[in-house]
Amino acid sequence: MSVRPVIGVTLDAEAPGGYSAFPWYALRANYAAAIAGAGGLPLALPHLPDLAEAMLERIDALVVTGGAFDIDPALYGDGARHATVTLKQGRTAAELALLRGALARDLPVLGICGGAQLLAVALGGTLIQHIADAVPAALAHEQPNPRDQPGHTVALRPGSMLAGIVGATAMAVNSAHHQAVRDPGPTAVVNATAPDGVIEGVEDARFRFCLGVQWHPEFLIDPGDARIFAALIAAGA
Repeated sequence: MSVRPVIGVTLDAEAPGGYSAFPWYALRANYAAAIAGAGGLPLALPHLPDLAEAMLERIDALVVTGGAFDIDPALYGDGARHATVTLKQGRTAAELALLRGALARDLPVLGICGGAQLLAVALGGTLIQHIADAVPAALAHEQPNPRDQPGHTVALRPGSMLAGIVGATAMAVNSAHHQAVRDPGPTAVVNATAPDGVIEGVEDARFRFCLGVQWHPEFLIDPGDARIFAALIAAGA
Protein backbone atom coordinates (compact mmCIF):
# COMPACT_ATOMS: atom_id res chain seq x y z
CA MET A 1 0.00 0.00 0.00
CA SER A 2 1.44 3.37 -1.02
CA VAL A 3 1.93 6.04 1.60
CA ARG A 4 -0.20 9.14 1.11
CA PRO A 5 1.66 12.47 1.28
CA VAL A 6 0.59 14.46 4.34
CA ILE A 7 -0.98 17.75 3.26
CA GLY A 8 -1.25 20.39 5.98
CA VAL A 9 -4.41 22.49 5.66
CA THR A 10 -4.86 25.77 7.51
CA LEU A 11 -8.02 26.33 9.53
CA ASP A 12 -10.32 29.30 9.90
CA ALA A 13 -11.00 30.70 13.38
CA GLU A 14 -14.31 31.91 14.74
CA ALA A 15 -15.30 33.88 17.82
CA PRO A 16 -17.61 32.34 20.44
CA GLY A 17 -21.12 31.73 19.20
CA GLY A 18 -22.84 29.33 16.86
CA TYR A 19 -21.01 26.02 17.07
CA SER A 20 -19.45 26.75 20.47
CA ALA A 21 -19.66 29.22 23.33
CA PHE A 22 -15.85 29.34 23.14
CA PRO A 23 -13.47 30.20 20.26
CA TRP A 24 -13.41 27.48 17.62
CA TYR A 25 -11.75 26.40 14.38
CA ALA A 26 -13.58 25.70 11.13
CA LEU A 27 -12.84 24.06 7.79
CA ARG A 28 -15.23 23.25 4.95
CA ALA A 29 -15.34 19.50 4.39
CA ASN A 30 -14.63 19.75 0.66
CA TYR A 31 -11.05 20.93 1.28
CA ALA A 32 -10.28 17.60 2.93
CA ALA A 33 -12.33 15.66 0.38
CA ALA A 34 -10.49 17.21 -2.57
CA ILE A 35 -7.09 16.45 -1.02
CA ALA A 36 -8.05 12.88 -0.10
CA GLY A 37 -9.57 12.33 -3.53
CA ALA A 38 -6.28 13.35 -5.14
CA GLY A 39 -4.33 10.87 -3.02
CA GLY A 40 -3.23 13.04 -0.11
CA LEU A 41 -3.76 12.74 3.64
CA PRO A 42 -5.25 16.03 4.89
CA LEU A 43 -4.04 17.25 8.27
CA ALA A 44 -5.61 20.31 9.92
CA LEU A 45 -3.15 22.91 11.26
CA PRO A 46 -4.18 25.08 14.24
CA HIS A 47 -3.10 28.68 14.76
CA LEU A 48 0.06 28.18 16.79
CA PRO A 49 2.82 30.16 15.07
CA ASP A 50 5.41 29.13 17.65
CA LEU A 51 4.85 25.53 16.54
CA ALA A 52 4.90 26.23 12.80
CA GLU A 53 8.33 24.68 12.32
CA ALA A 54 7.32 21.54 14.20
CA MET A 55 4.21 21.24 12.02
CA LEU A 56 6.23 21.74 8.84
CA GLU A 57 8.54 18.89 9.84
CA ARG A 58 5.56 16.54 9.72
CA ILE A 59 3.89 17.53 6.46
CA ASP A 60 4.81 17.07 2.80
CA ALA A 61 2.90 20.07 1.38
CA LEU A 62 0.85 23.02 2.60
CA VAL A 63 -2.57 24.35 1.58
CA VAL A 64 -3.42 27.86 2.81
CA THR A 65 -7.21 28.11 2.68
CA GLY A 66 -9.59 31.01 2.14
CA GLY A 67 -11.97 32.72 4.54
CA ALA A 68 -14.26 35.71 5.03
CA PHE A 69 -11.55 38.12 6.22
CA ASP A 70 -8.68 40.18 4.84
CA ILE A 71 -4.93 40.54 5.21
CA ASP A 72 -3.72 43.55 7.17
CA PRO A 73 -2.71 46.20 4.57
CA ALA A 74 0.24 47.11 6.80
CA LEU A 75 1.82 43.79 5.75
CA TYR A 76 2.17 45.04 2.18
CA GLY A 77 2.87 48.69 2.86
CA ASP A 78 -0.58 50.28 2.60
CA GLY A 79 -1.00 52.86 5.34
CA ALA A 80 -4.76 53.38 5.08
CA ARG A 81 -7.22 50.54 5.60
CA HIS A 82 -10.34 50.44 3.41
CA ALA A 83 -13.64 50.50 5.31
CA THR A 84 -14.55 47.03 4.01
CA VAL A 85 -11.42 45.35 5.40
CA THR A 86 -11.89 42.92 8.28
CA LEU A 87 -8.96 41.19 9.97
CA LYS A 88 -8.17 37.94 11.75
CA GLN A 89 -4.73 38.82 13.05
CA GLY A 90 -4.11 35.55 14.85
CA ARG A 91 -4.95 33.48 11.81
CA THR A 92 -2.80 35.62 9.52
CA ALA A 93 0.19 35.42 11.88
CA ALA A 94 -0.08 31.63 12.03
CA GLU A 95 -0.51 31.23 8.27
CA LEU A 96 2.39 33.56 7.52
CA ALA A 97 4.65 31.56 9.83
CA LEU A 98 3.63 28.35 8.07
CA LEU A 99 3.88 29.85 4.60
CA ARG A 100 7.28 31.46 5.11
CA GLY A 101 8.59 28.30 6.72
CA ALA A 102 7.26 26.14 3.90
CA LEU A 103 8.87 28.35 1.26
CA ALA A 104 12.16 28.31 3.14
CA ARG A 105 12.03 24.49 3.10
CA ASP A 106 10.81 24.41 -0.53
CA LEU A 107 7.74 22.47 0.50
CA PRO A 108 4.97 22.48 -2.12
CA VAL A 109 2.51 25.30 -1.39
CA LEU A 110 -0.99 25.93 -2.70
CA GLY A 111 -2.74 29.15 -1.71
CA ILE A 112 -6.51 29.28 -2.24
CA CYS A 113 -8.48 32.55 -2.43
CA GLY A 114 -7.25 34.51 0.61
CA GLY A 115 -4.39 32.02 0.74
CA ALA A 116 -3.34 33.11 -2.75
CA GLN A 117 -3.39 36.72 -1.61
CA LEU A 118 -1.29 35.89 1.44
CA LEU A 119 1.15 33.98 -0.78
CA ALA A 120 1.56 37.05 -2.98
CA VAL A 121 2.22 39.20 0.09
CA ALA A 122 4.77 36.67 1.40
CA LEU A 123 6.52 36.88 -1.98
CA GLY A 124 6.75 40.67 -1.73
CA GLY A 125 3.57 41.56 -3.62
CA THR A 126 0.66 43.88 -2.86
CA LEU A 127 -3.14 43.68 -2.89
CA ILE A 128 -6.13 45.66 -4.12
CA GLN A 129 -8.08 46.33 -0.93
CA HIS A 130 -11.50 46.59 -2.60
CA ILE A 131 -11.97 45.61 -6.25
CA ALA A 132 -15.12 47.67 -6.79
CA ASP A 133 -13.25 50.87 -5.95
CA ALA A 134 -10.12 50.06 -7.94
CA VAL A 135 -11.20 48.26 -11.13
CA PRO A 136 -13.54 50.05 -13.55
CA ALA A 137 -16.41 47.83 -14.79
CA ALA A 138 -15.30 44.99 -12.54
CA LEU A 139 -17.10 41.67 -12.60
CA ALA A 140 -19.13 40.49 -9.61
CA HIS A 141 -16.21 38.79 -7.88
CA GLU A 142 -18.57 38.12 -4.98
CA GLN A 143 -20.72 36.07 -7.30
CA PRO A 144 -24.50 36.10 -6.63
CA ASN A 145 -25.01 32.45 -7.60
CA PRO A 146 -23.99 29.53 -5.32
CA ARG A 147 -20.30 28.94 -4.75
CA ASP A 148 -20.47 25.43 -6.21
CA GLN A 149 -21.26 26.96 -9.60
CA PRO A 150 -18.95 28.97 -11.88
CA GLY A 151 -19.08 32.75 -11.68
CA HIS A 152 -16.80 33.62 -14.61
CA THR A 153 -13.90 32.29 -16.64
CA VAL A 154 -10.17 32.90 -16.28
CA ALA A 155 -7.55 32.95 -19.01
CA LEU A 156 -4.39 30.99 -18.19
CA ARG A 157 -0.99 32.33 -19.15
CA PRO A 158 0.57 30.13 -21.85
CA GLY A 159 3.72 28.43 -20.62
CA SER A 160 2.89 28.89 -16.95
CA MET A 161 3.04 26.03 -14.47
CA LEU A 162 -0.69 26.38 -13.93
CA ALA A 163 -1.47 26.08 -17.65
CA GLY A 164 0.74 23.00 -17.82
CA ILE A 165 -1.05 21.41 -14.87
CA VAL A 166 -4.52 22.17 -16.17
CA GLY A 167 -3.75 21.41 -19.82
CA ALA A 168 -5.99 24.21 -21.06
CA THR A 169 -5.97 27.91 -21.88
CA ALA A 170 -9.04 28.80 -19.80
CA MET A 171 -11.06 27.58 -16.82
CA ALA A 172 -14.53 28.17 -15.42
CA VAL A 173 -14.18 29.25 -11.79
CA ASN A 174 -16.23 30.34 -8.81
CA SER A 175 -15.61 33.76 -7.29
CA ALA A 176 -15.87 34.81 -3.65
CA HIS A 177 -13.56 37.75 -2.99
CA HIS A 178 -13.59 41.53 -2.79
CA GLN A 179 -9.79 41.84 -2.79
CA ALA A 180 -7.21 40.65 -5.31
CA VAL A 181 -3.49 40.65 -6.03
CA ARG A 182 -2.31 44.00 -7.37
CA ASP A 183 1.35 43.08 -7.85
CA PRO A 184 2.57 39.48 -7.45
CA GLY A 185 6.01 40.54 -6.23
CA PRO A 186 9.47 40.75 -7.79
CA THR A 187 9.92 37.03 -8.51
CA ALA A 188 6.34 35.76 -8.92
CA VAL A 189 4.34 35.90 -12.15
CA VAL A 190 0.64 36.16 -12.93
CA ASN A 191 -0.70 32.91 -14.39
CA ALA A 192 -4.45 33.62 -14.62
CA THR A 193 -6.64 36.67 -15.17
CA ALA A 194 -10.37 37.35 -15.19
CA PRO A 195 -12.05 39.04 -18.19
CA ASP A 196 -11.95 42.38 -16.33
CA GLY A 197 -8.18 42.11 -15.85
CA VAL A 198 -8.26 41.13 -12.18
CA ILE A 199 -5.39 38.80 -11.28
CA GLU A 200 -6.68 35.30 -10.51
CA GLY A 201 -3.47 33.33 -10.01
CA VAL A 202 0.23 33.64 -9.18
CA GLU A 203 3.21 31.30 -9.16
CA ASP A 204 6.93 31.48 -8.44
CA ALA A 205 9.32 29.28 -10.42
CA ARG A 206 12.07 29.57 -7.79
CA PHE A 207 10.23 26.84 -5.88
CA ARG A 208 9.32 23.31 -6.97
CA PHE A 209 5.60 24.01 -6.43
CA CYS A 210 4.46 27.49 -5.44
CA LEU A 211 0.97 28.26 -6.71
CA GLY A 212 -1.88 30.55 -5.69
CA VAL A 213 -5.36 30.59 -7.23
CA GLN A 214 -8.02 33.15 -6.40
CA TRP A 215 -10.95 30.77 -6.84
CA HIS A 216 -11.91 27.69 -4.79
CA PRO A 217 -10.73 24.56 -6.65
CA GLU A 218 -11.92 22.34 -3.77
CA PHE A 219 -15.43 22.65 -5.27
CA LEU A 220 -14.10 20.79 -8.35
CA ILE A 221 -16.18 22.88 -10.78
CA ASP A 222 -13.74 22.70 -13.71
CA PRO A 223 -11.75 19.59 -14.71
CA GLY A 224 -8.62 21.62 -14.06
CA ASP A 225 -9.46 21.93 -10.35
CA ALA A 226 -8.86 18.24 -9.65
CA ARG A 227 -5.63 18.45 -11.66
CA ILE A 228 -4.38 21.23 -9.39
CA PHE A 229 -4.79 19.02 -6.32
CA ALA A 230 -3.28 16.02 -8.11
CA ALA A 231 -0.22 18.11 -9.03
CA LEU A 232 0.18 19.32 -5.45
CA ILE A 233 0.03 15.77 -4.08
CA ALA A 234 2.49 14.58 -6.73
CA ALA A 235 4.89 17.37 -5.78
CA GLY A 236 4.67 16.33 -2.13
CA ALA A 237 5.17 12.63 -2.79
